[in-house]
Amino acid sequence: MANPVVLVHGFGSSFRHGWADDGWPDLLRDEGREVIGTDLLGHGSAPKPTDPSAYDRLEEVLAGTFADREQVDAVGFSLGARALLTLAASAPARFGRLVVMGVGADLFDGSRREDVAAAIEHGAEPGNVALRMFDRLAGDPRNDRAALAALMRRRHPVLDAERLARITCPVLVVLGDQDFAGPAGPLVDALPDAELVSLPGVDHFSTPKDFGAIDAALRFLAS
Repeated sequence: MANPVVLVHGFGSSFRHGWADDGWPDLLRDEGREVIGTDLLGHGSAPKPTDPSAYDRLEEVLAGTFADREQVDAVGFSLGARALLTLAASAPARFGRLVVMGVGADLFDGSRREDVAAAIEHGAEPGNVALRMFDRLAGDPRNDRAALAALMRRRHPVLDAERLARITCPVLVVLGDQDFAGPAGPLVDALPDAELVSLPGVDHFSTPKDFGAIDAALRFLAS
């Protein structure tokens, strides 16, 4: 029997907003897959603490949503992709296949996190498109600005080439060529078994909705 598929949304989103509204669960169920959906700490229906240290448990809480499964496949976007890679580096046997979208060289550089936190709290300069998008996400009525800023200020688990080399399962990296998270090369090179799908003309926040991303993910999970 095929593994269940865990869907992990990005920053400022939720399972419903990031996946269900775009039809991902239905498409996977049509392929005969069980779907495990969750809201990351600080998002959706999950608790929204405003102490950065509370988010040290983000990956632990995520892992608890599929703790009763011997192995899963998973798809993650942005923050969700980072969380999945962190878990897969710690417990490689738990994952059969991984699709990570909207991540690349940014995983190795945390210098923009304080800028994002400040934009969430105080707004972003008009000329910075990426920060304005984070500001806009945080301003959604479903979100809590203080909680999202706290998440950005948590002690993020280190993801470097040594840790990523522990991930033994096949990984598909999906990245738009207009995504600020790129380039994808450093991430692909660090993973032992990875392939890259580049999406022409696609930016960061458009990736989960892009038909090319959806088709590539479904093909990879079915292979």
